Amino acid sequence: MSATAEVLRVALALAAAGVPVLPLRAGKVPFGNCRACKENECGGRPHMKAAGPCRCPRPCHAWAAATTDPHVINSPAWTPVWREAVAVAYHPGGAGLTVVDLDNAAAVAWARETLPVTRIVPTTRGEHWIYRGAMPSSNAVRPGVDIKSTMQYARWLGPGTGRMVVLPAAARGLLGEEDTTPARRGVASSLPAPWGRSVATGCRHTERYVRTGLERGLALIRARAESGAGSQAFGVARFLAAQHTACPGPCGLAVIGEEIVSAAVAVGVPETYARRAVANGLETVVEPAS
Repeated sequence: MSATAEVLRVALALAAAGVPVLPLRAGKVPFGNCRACKENECGGRPHMKAAGPCRCPRPCHAWAAATTDPHVINSPAWTPVWREAVAVAYHPGGAGLTVVDLDNAAAVAWARETLPVTRIVPTTRGEHWIYRGAMPSSNAVRPGVDIKSTMQYARWLGPGTGRMVVLPAAARGLLGEEDTTPARRGVASSLPAPWGRSVATGCRHTERYVRTGLERGLALIRARAESGAGSQAFGVARFLAAQHTACPGPCGLAVIGEEIVSAAVAVGVPETYARRAVANGLETVVEPAS
């Protein structure tokens, strides 16, 4: 198997496991933006910090291009890039994960004294400690320690060893604040009416198909009561919306979105944040041509 084929095989395997991936070029950095996206002239991707309208089919904007969609990964826009790729990166926050990047022996020693043991991946100079739960990314939170989670990528170096545990307060505290799902409280919005044919008169799928996928997505959100429910809601919205791009419409995506918001709010995500995450997830999907 060629190096190109192996890199692509790894990317597709990760995507199938729900881990958003992107290619890395020589130097093990993301590929540069295309001419239309150069210096963010396109406005950026809708799910970036500064939300924009860009729906470029190429892997522009580094971590923001990471995807789990095999059709995108194998698309004509990505194929030439894979031919030059030397490694695979992934978006930890998009998978509901945080990587504590320990860059030297001193940092590893600090982690062993301070953090709970979790899944560990050896690196060239140190280790990646991978936790369940997302948080803001930040470099140099202490000597030799970077946090890679939301709005950042990490290089895939293998599955590692050990049992992955929930992101601890000690890691969140490295940023001087905790970024965890708040304690459960009452849902601000009333529970929405369930999805059905009354709002999906143009959907090509059966009701059973849609409900099964939605319930699986809602279960993923409810499982993140500790942290990462907001990021998970974004991912669920993006995945479910992608299933309807070939439908003549309407498909009732707004109703599906309300159910996702309610699930996120039920485990403590602030409603404003949940609505923004779900809206961004629904909007990242390219609409079918009319």
